[in-house]
Amino acid sequence: MRHEPTILHLDMDAFYASVEQAAKPSLRGKAVIVGGLGPRGVVATASYEARRFGVHSAMPMGQARRLAPHAAYLVPRFGVYRDISEQVMSLLRRLSPLVEPLSLDEAFVDLEAGGSAQDAESARAAGRRLRADIKHRTGLTGSVGLAASKMLAKIASEEAKPDGLVLIAPGTERALLGPMPVRTLPGVGPATENHLRRAGVTTIEEIAEAGEDELVRLLGKAHGGALYAMALAHDERPVVAERDTKSVSVEDTYDIDIHDRVRVRTEVQSLADRCVRRLREAGRSGRTVVLKVRRYDFSTLTRSETLRGPTDDPAVVREAAGRLLEGVDTTGGVRLLGVGVSGLADFTQEDLFAQAAEAAEAAESIAAPAPDGDTHPPEEDDAAPAPAERHWLAGHDVHHAVHGHGWVQGSGLGRVTVRFETPGSPPGRVRTFRADDPELEPAEPLSLVPEATDGDAVAPAVPARPEGAKGG
Repeated sequence: MRHEPTILHLDMDAFYASVEQAAKPSLRGKAVIVGGLGPRGVVATASYEARRFGVHSAMPMGQARRLAPHAAYLVPRFGVYRDISEQVMSLLRRLSPLVEPLSLDEAFVDLEAGGSAQDAESARAAGRRLRADIKHRTGLTGSVGLAASKMLAKIASEEAKPDGLVLIAPGTERALLGPMPVRTLPGVGPATENHLRRAGVTTIEEIAEAGEDELVRLLGKAHGGALYAMALAHDERPVVAERDTKSVSVEDTYDIDIHDRVRVRTEVQSLADRCVRRLREAGRSGRTVVLKVRRYDFSTLTRSETLRGPTDDPAVVREAAGRLLEGVDTTGGVRLLGVGVSGLADFTQEDLFAQAAEAAEAAESIAAPAPDGDTHPPEEDDAAPAPAERHWLAGHDVHHAVHGHGWVQGSGLGRVTVRFETPGSPPGRVRTFRADDPELEPAEPLSLVPEATDGDAVAPAVPARPEGAKGG
């Protein structure tokens, strides 16, 4: 591990939700939740205002609606998020050739390799410049952590949230880590946390006190040894420059073997959804779905199905994984399940994730109210049902021949409600139309910042951050 805090970790603040707030003036300072809106949808990102109500990423959307019924619920616009992410990543590459993206809104940077920093003072200056450049370029905020290792830099950025910078000075690592919960360390999930808790270990300091031999006994040689080293603040992992990802996958190991076939199917469906979320965060699609099953006797079976073309549709991946499961005997019990996608492509089919949710919502035939709780009568009383092919996704951009640019607040019962505003305008008015109105069309998203020459760009107002809020 190096002796100076020259590894930087950037984590954009509530990225998807912040993009939507920057693009939609009426949502600034309000609770915004982005994700799949159907019955099986999950929260991708919640704004800090929504987090005050207990909403967080990966929460079932139904639970989020119960906690924050008056929030704005929007379908993701991944094309917009990818474009902004690339702008942010280009700023990181100015600092160093060693940039390791973890997702659309998160990356490590080796400042020393790029000559941007050699010590704490120059590292802090580089972090401040980066945050200012991101705000100038995108109008958004990001939190920066600086430390002598990747693990500590990521912990520092979490402490910096929202919209801050934290540097962990060499020599202070053990004191900082000691009281933190074991889940703070990379690789400690619910199962490992439960094992440690049963052994009376709940903090990082207690991991260090337990000793390597005890951790190896509890967790195995590789995992136990790695965890002990991290508890001592030892992390030798280098920042690895971008490389072509061959596949995306997720898997879960269960403390108790699963025998119930219905439970196995449910777990596979959940894993498929998580896999697609990770796939989309990488801005990729794939054509081969892979199912991994480790049975009660430790035998591991892998099955795969190649689709006709690349996809990032969770419904397609769920169905393929379900078909693969039908050919696997799980009678004796299952210890581990995994779902992956390989054969990755550089493009995604933009709206497939949202369309699955839209189809479920259309079946319910429920019109969504405006986020501010207002109701607005349709412009024509005898509105006819919209043709099936006209899908209006909440949060997506539209253009009306008379009223101009806006975004969809909700749709249903043959109607669509639109708020007409742009990133640089005041909060706009809301109008409701027939869903098949010929003057209403889907539109390309607008830039979050006005066009300007270098040095003259003016960022729009971004949502205020509650004091002391945590999480990204």
